[in-house]
Amino acid sequence: MVRRLGWALATAVPLVFLGVFFAWPVLAIVGRGFVSDGALDLSAFADVFTRSRTWRIVGLTLAQASLGTALSVLLGLPGAYVLYRCRFRGRALVRAFVTVPFVLPSVVVGVAFRALLAEGGPLGFLGLDGTFAAIVAALVFFNYALVVRIVGGMWQRLDPRAEEAARALGASPARAFRTVTLPALAPAIASAASMVFLFCATAFGVVLVLGGIRFGTIETEIWIQTTQFLDLRAAAVLSVVQLVVVAAALALAGRSRRRQERALRLRTDADTGHRLTLVARRGGGLRPGPDALPAALTAAVVVGLLGLPLAGLVVRSFRTPDGGWGLANYVNLGTTGGDNALTVTVWEATENSLRTAVDATVMAVVVGTLVALVVSRRPRRRAARRAVNLFDALFMLPLGVSAVTVGFGFLITLNRPPLDLRTSAVLVPIAQAVVAVPMVVRTVLPVLRAIDPRLREAAATLRASPGRVLATVDGPFLVRALGLAIGFAFAVSLGEFGATSFLARPDRPTLPVVIFRLIGRPGAENYGMAMAAAVLLAVLTATVMGVAERLRTKEATEW
Repeated sequence: MVRRLGWALATAVPLVFLGVFFAWPVLAIVGRGFVSDGALDLSAFADVFTRSRTWRIVGLTLAQASLGTALSVLLGLPGAYVLYRCRFRGRALVRAFVTVPFVLPSVVVGVAFRALLAEGGPLGFLGLDGTFAAIVAALVFFNYALVVRIVGGMWQRLDPRAEEAARALGASPARAFRTVTLPALAPAIASAASMVFLFCATAFGVVLVLGGIRFGTIETEIWIQTTQFLDLRAAAVLSVVQLVVVAAALALAGRSRRRQERALRLRTDADTGHRLTLVARRGGGLRPGPDALPAALTAAVVVGLLGLPLAGLVVRSFRTPDGGWGLANYVNLGTTGGDNALTVTVWEATENSLRTAVDATVMAVVVGTLVALVVSRRPRRRAARRAVNLFDALFMLPLGVSAVTVGFGFLITLNRPPLDLRTSAVLVPIAQAVVAVPMVVRTVLPVLRAIDPRLREAAATLRASPGRVLATVDGPFLVRALGLAIGFAFAVSLGEFGATSFLARPDRPTLPVVIFRLIGRPGAENYGMAMAAAVLLAVLTATVMGVAERLRTKEATEW
């Protein structure tokens, strides 16, 4: 009885959280697109889809997402091979550096590319500032690590004997890769591609900073229709369109992930890889080795695409408003900017961000851990297993619904009794927790699933109570996984911009909101402060993830 009550509570608490703070706001938005004055009314769809602006926005969204996905996969495959199948000095350091862009706040990524491509920047002569190409490059910068980690994680677990057999039968390295390795990697590539497409299609901060209205997407258009045109019905229709797009991508990702999990059972230990061979001796001379081409491509991406924007951002932050060099921009972080562009100083905004991230992390970790505990169980009854799978899928939905839609939904639902949270300080942390919960689940769940169920059965046979089984069998694994989960949740909350831009009160802005406001204000002083604040946010996020990565367990391979 006690055991059933415990699992019922572990299931009910996350469901209530998801229902009130995700399903209700999102369904309210969907309802605004379909219902008017209590009756079904599809005129808003007809109105929105007869606008040429809508089709241009949808086309740009699909074009950006498709190009960003294709380039991320093409560039990520050599990176996955070099960083997960080859062994060389400094590999762990390069892996950590490659991960940095993925955990950076989207606003920082946008600011970094502007610092690089704007007039007077290191690559300003290319004339790419504010162009479609700059947005796609920033999307690839942001998602490159996702492809490398997902594909590389599976690649190092593939049994190499099939490829070795093909080579022994006379197949060239290229043919062995094309006919043996590539088909085996297909589920991981499909999973990574669908996730990248998802993140590209819902990109907000990067597109808003680099493209503005000219290259807007569905995500930015929802924000513009709500905050500038006050056309809530049009925003609701666009949210429904985006839900359809991301639901299709999420379904593909889930299907690919399940196939990937089945494939991973072939080998549970990770291959440490072979020694990186850049040069080989042939015919008495030196020629490029088998790893030379992928290593060269990876080096070009790491240095040119990932390193240059970050270096440009740091260098630009030391360029003073009068054209010299110094710490003036960092000193100005204690002010409200030129012409009082801000309502608080950047340091006060940093304090708001840290306080909000702590609150959001606590909520996300509690809810996400309960979900992971429930989903990690493997019931014997088929109906129960289906219920567990459905429960898992429900808590992945926030990953596919844009943060802007969530923030917009909060505005139109949590504004009246019994849940009037408009002036409450918990509104922003709750929204950030909703965004972070899937990350926590996907970090903790693989660790719990790796526990041999016979350990729990043995403890139960010895008459240990359910609580004691949880504490003594699951507990030690859970504690190790929670370190990384806390780091992910804190980093996501720290850099969250989509929902926060809707919900942050003017007197309590977070650091990403302040950076965006500074970028939009005229004056060299404000621009320089934005650069320094972006560096500050990047350092905070990278530090949090650096500490969290040290707590990573070998079972946590998904992110």
